[in-house]
Amino acid sequence: METEGHTDNSIFIAAPLDHVWQMTNDLPSWPNLFTEYASIDILEQRDDSYFLFRLAMHPDADGTVWSWVSERTLDPVAHRVRARRVEPGPFEFMDIEWTYQPVTGGTIMRWVQDFRMRPTAPVDTAAMTRRIDANSKIQMAIIAQKVHSAADGALVSTTKESP
Repeated sequence: METEGHTDNSIFIAAPLDHVWQMTNDLPSWPNLFTEYASIDILEQRDDSYFLFRLAMHPDADGTVWSWVSERTLDPVAHRVRARRVEPGPFEFMDIEWTYQPVTGGTIMRWVQDFRMRPTAPVDTAAMTRRIDANSKIQMAIIAQKVHSAADGALVSTTKESP
């Protein structure tokens, strides 16, 4: 059996923990937050802590639109999110954990992803590990910039004096 794929990426976001948590867990906004997602459909929601949803990516170079169903469970007290693909597609499994840690001047957001590709997948686990690791770094940098900019905008609008 092929070995398990694993990635572990973190990024500093110059924004308060509550702001980072709110923006990155606002699923309907993901197509604006991530550059790779074209749409999201919430299929089921329980309270504000469990979501079953379908993500669709923008078409790839061959015009294929990749789509899958995932579930996401939020623990706002521990600032931890556990997610997994319910329809794993080319993956045997895909589990993701997001954690958030307040630090001086902002928040550390961390994504740990564990997965294995099916033998029939178009790429093997090692290649997908490299792809996910590289793309996570790109998406995290984009998200960090967007969240920071939104936090700065919120700070300016709340501190601006009235005429």
